[in-house]
Amino acid sequence: QVQLVESGGGLVQAGGSLRLSCAASGRTFSTYVMGWFRHAPGKEREFVAAIRWIGDNTYYADSVKGRFTISRDNAKNTVYLQMNSLKPEDTAVYSCAAAIDYANNYKYWGQGTQVTVSS
Repeated sequence: QVQLVESGGGLVQAGGSLRLSCAASGRTFSTYVMGWFRHAPGKEREFVAAIRWIGDNTYYADSVKGRFTISRDNAKNTVYLQMNSLKPEDTAVYSCAAAIDYANNYKYWGQGTQVTVSS
């Protein structure tokens, strides 16, 4: 099992920044890719960004490219999502997830952290 705990959410004005953290514990060696997803009320869950534990591969949704940056600290088993130039439409519950292969089969999920961007 892998446990994921997110932190860093909150209320911010449009144009502001937040950094989310996702601390992984347990059998983290069984995971290959870490992703961030978000779920806004009345909308489908949306992929935001992903990063592999090994190598430099990162992936972003078009809606966040150039504003969000995903990174990791392997020593701490932690993944970060730096969010800049936030917009009201970025408001959502952000969750991190761990994939058990490179085909993006996300098996483990955190409980989520609320991000609210005011206009």
